[in-house]
Amino acid sequence: MRILIAEADSTSRRVLEATLKRTGYDVVAACDGQAAWDVLQSQEAPRLAILDWTIPGMNGPEVCRAVRQRGDQHYVYLLLLTARDRKQDLAEGLEAGADDYLVKPFDAFELKARLEVGRRVLDLQRQLFTAYEEMRHRATHDALTGVYNRAAILEELQKEWMRFQRDGGTLGVVTCDLDHFKRINDTYGHSAGDAVLREAARRMRSVLRAYDAIGRYGGEEFLIVIPGCRPEALRSLAERLREAVGAAAMSVGSTAVPVTMSVGVSMSEAGREAEPHVLLHAADAALFKAKSSGRNRVVVSAETEPELVIAATS
Repeated sequence: MRILIAEADSTSRRVLEATLKRTGYDVVAACDGQAAWDVLQSQEAPRLAILDWTIPGMNGPEVCRAVRQRGDQHYVYLLLLTARDRKQDLAEGLEAGADDYLVKPFDAFELKARLEVGRRVLDLQRQLFTAYEEMRHRATHDALTGVYNRAAILEELQKEWMRFQRDGGTLGVVTCDLDHFKRINDTYGHSAGDAVLREAARRMRSVLRAYDAIGRYGGEEFLIVIPGCRPEALRSLAERLREAVGAAAMSVGSTAVPVTMSVGVSMSEAGREAEPHVLLHAADAALFKAKSSGRNRVVVSAETEPELVIAATS
């Protein structure tokens, strides 16, 4: 495990570094507070740090305050090392954000024990963070397909709408519905239908850009939020989504299940803004038009485009 030591005295720093290396730590050394702060701000910053109270530049407590004010998700365990042994000093160091306090001259066994406490705290923090991320993912993602659930994709639409209002550009909304999905369930069974939904979501994700958002909007319907995409490019992307789903039959066990998809598209542009609910309504109307016109096609909403464009089945 990597550990930062910040100690101005070169002899003390070498002794401390040698002690830590014998214990198995990968040591990063700094000779002043500013250098220590720079290390702690780096992308691969150590999660353990030993800070001498009197290092020049930023002293130990000042570095502690700076770390705590940063409010990182990944906790840094801070141990102050000093010759001060008054209770007032101990209280001051802990109030600055230090987790522990060791008086010089330190005992190597005591230092090792205190660092082990720090490692246990960091391990617990990692476990809690992992559990939080898992809970957050479950709360925002559809368990079957792995894409956003309905509430989360609508939240993404609202976020992108706010960004669009601030920065301009374009905001596209695409609604996709698997054609005759009930027939798939009735013919092949619900487990086959689940497999088709998962594969359809996977194929659509493979077409989208990293910053596009896709969510399961209903049973077999998906909602996709496309920021910063010009009208012609949005039409082309919608067509690629349709083709990706229907290009080849989906394998369900030993059975090849043919699947097609209907797509509705709407867009908001600077100077011709449409609220999120208007975009959704327009995309839904375009999707209805696609399905009633024969399915397996893309329709661009007449409400957000000068004229309705239907991409016929290829």
